[in-house]
Amino acid sequence: MNETVITVVGNVAQEPRLRVTTNGTRVVSFRLASTERRFDRGLGSWRDGDTIFYTVTCWRNVAENLMDSVEKGQPLVVHGRLRDGSYEKDGHKHAVFEIDAYALGHDISRGVSRFTKATQGPSRGDLLLDEPDQPGLSAVRPLGELTSTSTEMEPTTVASDGALSPSAA
Repeated sequence: MNETVITVVGNVAQEPRLRVTTNGTRVVSFRLASTERRFDRGLGSWRDGDTIFYTVTCWRNVAENLMDSVEKGQPLVVHGRLRDGSYEKDGHKHAVFEIDAYALGHDISRGVSRFTKATQGPSRGDLLLDEPDQPGLSAVRPLGELTSTSTEMEPTTVASDGALSPSAA
């Protein structure tokens, strides 16, 4: 199966919303606004072009990490699979562009960002209730009520060549 993979630079236009599916899978969605910038030689300045809004969806660890990292208004680079969610209502066609994000991060051409390695286990308990028109998603329970299957990791040492080896603890 062929997929259309896309990378979009834009601003978070809506606070990310975290939900949990009936089987405990975390999913986050938000809107991303991407505005084309063009140099107008006649005016000698940059001008905004059309703005395209995308609905971005992230799953599992990416979803949880996004909730701890991203807020409305921040510039992002989003990479993922493009889907067409267009529909017709009352005789009018509505174009909806959706991205299932594989990876995303702050656009550091417009600011500074610091990376922090994610810790295992749930970190957010401020969930919203699912909307009834979202198939497969149930009423949300706080993440703290989910059972974790995390396992203890053995301490490791990083050698000068980058190789990992068990630490003598």
